[in-house]
This record gives sequence, structure tokens and C-alpha cells, in this order.
Amino acid sequence: MTVAVRELADLGPDERVAFFDRDAGIEAVRGDVRGIVDRVREEGDVAVREFTSKFDDVELGNITITDECERAYDELDADLLEAIETAVANVREFHEAQLPADWREEFSQGRELGRRFRPLDRVGVYVPGGSAAYPSSAIMGVVPAVVAGVEHVTVVTPPADELNPVTLAAIHAAGADAVYSVGGAQAIAGLAYGTETVTRVQKIVGPGNKWVTAAKAEVRGDVEIDFLAGPSEVVVIADETANPEYVATELIAQAEHDPNTSVVAVTDDEETAEAITTAIDEQVASREREDIIRAGLDNEASGVLLARSMSEAILFTESYAPEHLSIIAEDDESLLERIDSAGSVFLGPNTPVAAGDYASGTNHVLPTNGSAHVTGGLSVETFLRSTTVQRLSADGLSEIGETITTLADAEGLEAHAASVRRRLEDIDDEQA
Repeated sequence: MTVAVRELADLGPDERVAFFDRDAGIEAVRGDVRGIVDRVREEGDVAVREFTSKFDDVELGNITITDECERAYDELDADLLEAIETAVANVREFHEAQLPADWREEFSQGRELGRRFRPLDRVGVYVPGGSAAYPSSAIMGVVPAVVAGVEHVTVVTPPADELNPVTLAAIHAAGADAVYSVGGAQAIAGLAYGTETVTRVQKIVGPGNKWVTAAKAEVRGDVEIDFLAGPSEVVVIADETANPEYVATELIAQAEHDPNTSVVAVTDDEETAEAITTAIDEQVASREREDIIRAGLDNEASGVLLARSMSEAILFTESYAPEHLSIIAEDDESLLERIDSAGSVFLGPNTPVAAGDYASGTNHVLPTNGSAHVTGGLSVETFLRSTTVQRLSADGLSEIGETITTLADAEGLEAHAASVRRRLEDIDDEQA
């Protein structure tokens, strides 16, 4: 397989659709997922066990595995445990810096206004797993909720005959309160509506496959969710100073996630573009997940693109709104200033996307499919609710009273206006 360089200006309509109209692929399973969700809502644990047997080929014993997570933590290899604890500490440090402070201020005479923040009571975190190890997803989902002060953090993770101890240990280290061995659409339904065992939550976060994503779409409205995430994405902006081998490693690293991933390098230098494709060809054969990587690189939404200018590369990137954006260029800061839509940005040659995936401290649960145009990744704010607070003195109400009554009368809401006029009459009497 040889990755070809395509000129950005020459992309046809179908090629542009592939890049800019990416989706999570959930519509194909939406009908089946609706049936699963309805059954779990009506039948609880019975339906959860039935679907687990059908889809995961596992006969559930105890659905609750909180104690197993603690045992896995206590028994884990020292080096792995140290890596988990370091990642948890870094993620906690970054998210603690996001905590907003309550505030109250005087706004002109007699208007005291403010805002306060309180955590949600119960949230659910989906952690992909089963026999596979995804400790990073546990850390990224649970730690921000704990930092926000959520009272009860529930984790669901797919079952297996032997659950991966690294994932279980990470769930415990991150600070989850309850852990359930349930995966797929049935896990999302359990969190949304509750079962005899699974505690109902107010909000569900975390990445998953298209069945999980479709279930999140199905329950949205009955419970809050973070966003609908699709396959992983990366765009690398490179100039003539970029190391082509570094660029290739970024594309290959994201491509190993999923055959449906979208990995793109865009540069304004033809020699660099050709060198990137050569580096990709040289590196792929030595990767363990070579087949998946090749499928991801062959995806119609992947490729190495040659722009006529860096401005054209910026316009492409802004339209794409990538989950991950790597900028390997001499003037990376000025390029960043021209881009508004990206889930997480990695600047310079020594900042691989994998750093954010695991241990730099930023969150790797990020918007895909162009959602970065309107939202950001998981953060402390995801788990907070805000309330505005106000107090008016007599002078403060008098100052804006006529404004209120005039607007209320204009809207035909006479009782609103009367609630103000009644107070103003008393204020006038007291001041007479």
C-alpha cells in the first residue's frame, strides 16, 4: 500500500463529503438499539443479563464489581500502578485548575448579582473494556467528575470471562464509587433508567462503539449526555520544517484505533508531503495492528493533502474541526491563533497526541464528526450546574423598575408589571 498525495484544491465533491460529513455510523443500528433500551427500561436486570449473554457471550454472576476493582488495584504490578497513579495525578491537576469560583458583585446602585456552581449528584461513566485494557478511558471519565465534587460516580464497563485488571485498577484509582460489569447499549439504558442493581444517573459520559453511541442518542432527553462520539480523528498541519517521520507516526497512531478512523496530514510543501507518504509506507509494516492501520489509512476520509498555501491548509482544518489537531510547524502559535474549531491541540514536534491520550493531563474524551465547531471535550464543567443569584435593594429596584414594567406591559404580562409596581408603591411610601 502506498499513500498518495492529493492536491487539496483538486478534491472532488464526493471526496469533500468524505472529509467534512463524517458521522458516527449509528443510524444503521438505531432500531435495534431502541429495542434494547426499551427492554432494559421495562425489565431491568433480567434484560441486562439476557443481552449480556447474547452480545458478550458472558453469563453474568455479580453485576456489581466494585470490590474487584479494589482487589485489582492492590494486586497490580508496581510499574503499571505507578503509571496509573501518575496519569491520575496529572489529569487531576489539570482539571482542578478548571474549577470555577462562586462570585457575587455590585452592579451599579443596589444590584447585587452573582453566579454559583454545584456538582451533579449522580453521573455514569462508560469505560470500554471487557478483556481489553482501556485504563486511560477510566481516568479521563472519572477524575473530572470527582474533581467537580459529584457525590456518586458510577462506572459501567463490558464484561468478560476474565476482566482486565489494569482497567479495573484504573477505575479504582480514579475514584469511582460503584462499578458494574455491563457494556453496550444495555449499559447505557441501565444508567439512564436504573435497574434493580444499577443506579440511575443524571448524566452519562464516555466513549464507546456505535451501539453505545446510538444508545446515548436514544436516551438523550431522559438523561443528559456529553456528546455523540464517532471514530477517532487527527489532522496534522505540517510545514517544511516538520519531521515527516513524526507526522507519519501521528497518522499511524490514530489509524490503529479503528478501520473507520480519519487521519489527515495537510502541508503546503510538496517535498514534505511526499516524504510523509514514504515514512508511512516504511513504518506501517512494523506495527502490531497493521491490518487495522492499513484500513484506516485507506479510508476515504484519510490522506496526505497538499495545499497551495498555509492559509488553504488552515481553511481546510477549520472546516474539518478535528478531534485531535497536531501542528508541527515553525510558527505553530500563529497558526493556532487562526483556528477556532478543534477538540484538543498538540503543538510542536515533541507533543504527540498520545501524550494527551494518557498522561499530559488534558482530557481525551473529545468531540468528533465536526462537533468541535460547537463544543469542547470532557471537563470539570461537564459535571457542574450553575445558578445565578441576585439581590436588589429598594434603590436598586427603583432604578430599573420603569424598565421592567415597560417591557412587561409590552409583552402583555400585566401580572409581571404589577409585581414590581406593588413594591415600588411601598418604597415610595417609605421614602416619603
